[in-house]
Amino acid sequence: MWEDPIVAEVHRTREKLAAQFNYDIKAIFADLMKRQVSLGARLVAPKKRAEQTVESGSDEATSTDAAPAA
Repeated sequence: MWEDPIVAEVHRTREKLAAQFNYDIKAIFADLMKRQVSLGARLVAPKKRAEQTVESGSDEATSTDAAPAA
């Protein structure tokens, strides 16, 4: 069976990290949060979602549902 080398590397890294913290998910999370804080401005901020103009649950068509202009 073919194995993707990138996926295999992610699995090896995950296993190494888990073993380092004795498979304690809370300790792994605490370490990841500490690393995130230390990176500061080097992280890319998530984009804010655009607000929808149509209320959710409405039966009105949205701009993505509308037919293309002629």
